[in-house]
Amino acid sequence: MNLHASARRIFSSLSNPNYRKFFFGQTTSLIGTWMQTTAQSWLVFTLTHSATDIGFVVALQTLPVLLFAPYGGVIADRVNKRHLMIGLQSLMGLQAAALAILSILHMVTYLDVCLLAVVLGLNNSFENPSRQAFVLEMVGSDNLRNAVSLNSTMNNVARAVGPAAAGVLIAAVGEGWCFAVNAVSFIAVVGSLMAMDRSTLNPSMPTVRAKGQLREGFRYVARTPGLAFPLIMMGLVGMLAYEFQVTLPVVAGTVFHGSSTIYGVLLAAMGIGAVIGGLWTAARGKTGVRALTRASLIFGVCMTFAAVSPLLAIELIAMALVGFASVSFLSMANSTLQLNTDPQMRGRVMALWAVAFMGSTPIGGPLIGWITSTAGVRVGLGVGAGSCFAAGVIGWLAIRHLRSRETVLPVGLALAPSDER
Repeated sequence: MNLHASARRIFSSLSNPNYRKFFFGQTTSLIGTWMQTTAQSWLVFTLTHSATDIGFVVALQTLPVLLFAPYGGVIADRVNKRHLMIGLQSLMGLQAAALAILSILHMVTYLDVCLLAVVLGLNNSFENPSRQAFVLEMVGSDNLRNAVSLNSTMNNVARAVGPAAAGVLIAAVGEGWCFAVNAVSFIAVVGSLMAMDRSTLNPSMPTVRAKGQLREGFRYVARTPGLAFPLIMMGLVGMLAYEFQVTLPVVAGTVFHGSSTIYGVLLAAMGIGAVIGGLWTAARGKTGVRALTRASLIFGVCMTFAAVSPLLAIELIAMALVGFASVSFLSMANSTLQLNTDPQMRGRVMALWAVAFMGSTPIGGPLIGWITSTAGVRVGLGVGAGSCFAAGVIGWLAIRHLRSRETVLPVGLALAPSDER
């Protein structure tokens, strides 16, 4: 296959004008988001010098996702997702502006950061399920896997650029201006949503409001092993392995005795690896429990490497590999769920994905923060690696379970989620 054909396959979703607008608008906004994420963790570290306090703020920001995202999925199935996203993205911009004003005026306290983290978490609870399900409405099922992988790549381009820019900006003028840049960046994503050609969108039929729709979503997943097992795997890994907001400031500040610049470089290295991983997954990635199991085990190996790396140069290589493996696992989990979910249930299933990925952090964030404070950050990273290996075992059990189900089902009713695509 020549270079042009390979590039066309990797970026096939960008041929869709609506997705192209969404992609570049989101990329701009996500750079600002990663700048805010970096600045917020460093701000808390400078205010309290405690990994546990960083973990607590992360937990407050994600606790609403755990509590309210399932209902956010119900709302996503009932309403126009694009309209909901425009409103909620605008509110996120106002949250960033409030944090910027407090920081620039040197009025910010740890309590302020905690309260605004809760506000952002409430927005995420309802925006994330809609955004995840909206991708299919833009690109269709044929390009969904590619679009999800490009979304992960987009997020990790932002992860590479945002923290590095934040490190420079924090050193030059302080954390508050990172929050200000993020507030302005939301103009791009809101503008992209408003500029879309609605005639070419393919929205799913809104679900009529009725009692029991939240319970219906849980029952649907529970009786569909090809969805339940990936969600369990995502929840375990999301709870303990993806707590980089908690661990990396400590790696930079204590293991390598660095500053915010080292923290930004570590995140940038991880982001560069994730960009490569996202592009690889967009071109060659597969979906299904078997592929997800392999990705989980590879993620565990890379996390182990990061936990034991003795030198900064080696740690940067390890974080690049962690980025590659993490985005591959994340993209495969997301695509597996979306491709095997009924359209009328997609909002609720993706809400459970948000709970598994982000909503598990209120447990994992403080836990990893406590482990890091008491046993050291290398142990904290090692626990994350262990969760990846445990998820791999769950995946292996799922493959056996799905295979046994297929042998007893009539011909033509084999469970597609167990297959690689």
